[in-house]
Amino acid sequence: MSQSILTARIMEALGAGRKALIPFLPGGFPDKERFFDELAALDAGGADVIEIGVPFSDPVADGPVVEQASLDCLLNGTCLSWLFYELGKRKGQYRAGLVLMGYYNPFLQYGLEQLAADAADAGVAGFIVPDLPLEESGPMREALSKHDLDLIPLVGLNTSEERLAAYAKDARGYVYFVSVLGTTGMRESLPTEVKERLAAVRRIFNVPVALGFGIKSPEQLYAFGDLVDGVVFGSALIAHIKAGGTAAEFMARWRS
Repeated sequence: MSQSILTARIMEALGAGRKALIPFLPGGFPDKERFFDELAALDAGGADVIEIGVPFSDPVADGPVVEQASLDCLLNGTCLSWLFYELGKRKGQYRAGLVLMGYYNPFLQYGLEQLAADAADAGVAGFIVPDLPLEESGPMREALSKHDLDLIPLVGLNTSEERLAAYAKDARGYVYFVSVLGTTGMRESLPTEVKERLAAVRRIFNVPVALGFGIKSPEQLYAFGDLVDGVVFGSALIAHIKAGGTAAEFMARWRS
């Protein structure tokens, strides 16, 4: 497989002396027309990777902000076919690497081989599947690898070092470290044991480390130093847009 676009984008950010910025936005949010305006604004505003949420009716890992946004997108007709078609029309327009984040059921129903082919044609670089266990990830990983697409590992505070090593064996793109036990959402502070676990992740993985779930402000990153290569933010961005703000305004805060 060729070098991961996602790894390259994160390393470019580090080379410029900053953490990589990885915003998350549900596909079709806040509506199907404006979504692509906000996606372009995230890209122009300095996003290195953009995670696009694939709405699902039972988002077990999502907090209330992301869950409601995803359900709204479902009601507005967002689906994988629509996402691939619209992204395909815009292929090559984004500097940021694009990742689809969603639950396994819609991907499996779509057909893994077709999913991988259509994702590649649409300019997608990788996938995150929160409810896909490592032991069951082989078929999807194999389908994606045929098109040089990454399956991003998702690990957390309760992931043992033995299991981290198992994930690290085939890791590409970056590793997404979940900073809290529970669902997504903004938090004023993060658990004290996060640094200790991040150190283990850093030692075991050979890909960049991104920190997410609960990240509300740039100030939260200062405590982690070189343990973190990038930051994922979703709930705070969604809340900002729902309150009448724009992605461009939000990104300016993280770049300052």
